[in-house]
Amino acid sequence: MRTVELVCSPELEAAVRGAWERLATAGLPSLARNAHPTNRPHLTLASVDEFPPGARPRLAALFDAALPLPVRLDRIAVLDGSAPLVWLLRPSPELTALHASVWDVLAAAPGQRPWHAPGRWRPHLSLALRFRDADRRLARAVAGVERPGGAFVAARSYDGSTRTVSPLGGDERRG
Repeated sequence: MRTVELVCSPELEAAVRGAWERLATAGLPSLARNAHPTNRPHLTLASVDEFPPGARPRLAALFDAALPLPVRLDRIAVLDGSAPLVWLLRPSPELTALHASVWDVLAAAPGQRPWHAPGRWRPHLSLALRFRDADRRLARAVAGVERPGGAFVAARSYDGSTRTVSPLGGDERRG
């Protein structure tokens, strides 16, 4: 599996990591407990089995042209009632257009994950992977003290078989 992800600016990453820490301190599930070196706040745009030929340079060109991309966080929600706890994003026209362009590049990719498809995708930053809807109110009080803004400044791809990331474009120094 390969993903296409946007990486947060330092101030947005700090805000999300702060929410992770507040959740963990409150005894709630949190991505703060994931010590893998690739674990950082990110927005997944697509996930496929493998990239089609020529996709990497086309994706890099998209991201180099589109980033940095301002973003504002919205409310905290539990997706599907008992799954990830997430901070939803306010999808700007620029983010929606970039997402659609990524899917155009990956149109021939095998194993497209439908939950990232345009029209079905719910842009979010994950706070915890397994979360009970019953704890949502407490999580909102603990994690979502404010609705910070920031930007996506770089893009990367996660390789599920090697558990590594590689850059796809944007300014890696800011991400």
